[in-house]
This record gives sequence, structure tokens and C-alpha cells, in this order.
Amino acid sequence: MRLLVVEDNPEVAALVVQALEGAGWAVDAATGAAEAWSLLRSFPYDLLVLDLFLPDGDGLDLLRRLRGEGHRLPVLILTARDAPEARVRGLEEGADDYLVKPFYPSELVARARALLRRARGEAANRVRVGRLELDLELRRAWWEGRPVRLSGREYALLEFLALHAEGYFPREVLLEKVWPGEASVEPRTVDTYIRYLRRKLAEEAIETVRNLGYRFRG
Repeated sequence: MRLLVVEDNPEVAALVVQALEGAGWAVDAATGAAEAWSLLRSFPYDLLVLDLFLPDGDGLDLLRRLRGEGHRLPVLILTARDAPEARVRGLEEGADDYLVKPFYPSELVARARALLRRARGEAANRVRVGRLELDLELRRAWWEGRPVRLSGREYALLEFLALHAEGYFPREVLLEKVWPGEASVEPRTVDTYIRYLRRKLAEEAIETVRNLGYRFRG
């Protein structure tokens, strides 16, 4: 598998390349649209990770050109544009997934892996973490093989914790990720939803560590 990363920020590009290479893929990097197009015309890539803010144009223009020529290469947009309308436009222009910066490397790898599975005709959006299985597209969950009925917010919280199972997250971070922009939501709301998830999965599925926060154990 060979992936192309288009990102003009050297630090972000290094982080993305390191995460993807760590997952076992060969990775090339381009800093602008022109360089990216030249590489896309020269090599048969399996996945494109595309920033939208580029020094020589908008990443959506590159995506539009790619789709206009009939290329079905899976595209994961990785950008700081977090407005819902920006996400919708990116998907409408032909992107297969959309991840907002700042991001966690583990989530980037999980989404890249899902897109590559889809391209191979496999179960595209399934992710397994321990005893938990998630369908990232249908937003469904299975625990030890049995389906788990979750509300939208419960699923969002569980997905975030499961995709970032290597770390602990305090309430403030979980509020920002699962309840973005909802200033009226109190930190203790997180505790309530953690209890809901434990009841539906298992008490030990989510660990609490004083002064660190919550961590998915699976």
C-alpha cells in the first residue's frame, strides 16, 4: 500500500507521515497542489490524505480535478476547516472521509484503514478495539458480538474513547470533542454518559483514573 499526504505545514506533515508509516504503509508527501498532481500522475496511490489550505490553491480544486478525470482513489480530507458546511462541501466534492485538526494519530490511522478496506471491497468502516466493534459509517456498535443500542451522543463518546484507547481524557476534552460548542453542557454530563456506556457494555470497559480522566479498556 502506498499513500500520498498533501500538507504544507512541515510539523503536521511529519506527524501524519509518522503515524501512517507506523501502521505499515509506504508514504509520500507533497507540500502543494502542483507537486501532488505530478505525483498522482506518476504513481498508483492507494489513498490520498489531503489538506485544504495549500500554498498554491485550495485542496478542493485538486479533489475536483481528480474526480473530474475519473479517479476513484480514496480521499481523506485532513483540515482545520471544522464548520459543518465545510465538511458537507468536502464530501459532496468527492471526499470519502473528513477529519478535523487537531487530530489524534490513532484516529487518522483507523479512518485510513477503513477507507483502504472499502477500496478492497471489504467491510469498509468496521473497527475492532478489544471486545468492541464499531461501524464508523452507520454509527453502530457491537460488544462481544452482540449489538448495543446507543443514542447518538453515547455512540459519539464511545467512538472517540475507543479510537483513542491509548490515552486518558479529562471531562473538558470529552466535552470539546463530543459536545462541541454547547456551552450549557456541564462537565458532570460526561460522568452520566460514562455510566450509561458502562451499563450497556461492562463496568470495566471504561477506566477512571483520578486527575487523568477516562480511558477505554475494551
